[in-house]
Amino acid sequence: MMKKIDTTHRSREIEIMDDLEMGGDLLRRTLDQLAMINKWLGGNSLTKDGLLKLLENHPKEKEVYIIDFGCGHGDMLRELAKLGKKHGYKLKMLGIDANQTAINYGEELSTDYPEISYQCANVLEDSIRCLPCDIALCTLFLHHFEDQVAEDFIISLATNARLGVVVNDLHRHKMAYRLFSSLRGIINNHMVTEDGLTSILKSFKRKDLDQIAQKLSYKSTISWRWAFRWQWLIQKK
Repeated sequence: MMKKIDTTHRSREIEIMDDLEMGGDLLRRTLDQLAMINKWLGGNSLTKDGLLKLLENHPKEKEVYIIDFGCGHGDMLRELAKLGKKHGYKLKMLGIDANQTAINYGEELSTDYPEISYQCANVLEDSIRCLPCDIALCTLFLHHFEDQVAEDFIISLATNARLGVVVNDLHRHKMAYRLFSSLRGIINNHMVTEDGLTSILKSFKRKDLDQIAQKLSYKSTISWRWAFRWQWLIQKK
């Protein structure tokens, strides 16, 4: 019998990965597999496309400072480093994550990317979420927070990012849940499958993001993309 899925409201269930003390090979494997799935389903393109839109009128000779909040092991930062080189932008990037194992792994994988640095810190601390930058990134991360925390976090990022913010997150939808469930047979990692399904139930419908966007005094563009993703672009200039 097919499991009944209720997507009326955001789930408050805790993900396995929310344990910030988690480490070891399982976490590394999980980060690698999540990056592979994200790339396979085309999720990286949302952040890359959003970044290029924010940089449309930016002088290429002027350095761009980017902070990726909740960066994991930095897979998105490395993708953006390649993108920056391809399009002739001078990028300087900082990845922030509260898990030390993820940060250490990111540093190991980024030795060939001098434009990337990392910091282990809690992004909800005022001194961190209010860090000034040109562009703030929030990729598959916002859904980890409850409604009010997510709202306050985005307002902080938008206030302190000079050019804008790129949010890339999941669409809370029954079909998204079914789609990811179908991948269970080929993903040999219970942490990926369980957290993936939980993430979908914790993620957003359009109205959830609209409610936050209405609190901002900047231009917001929210677009649906395959596979069940939201690209939310907050533009200040």
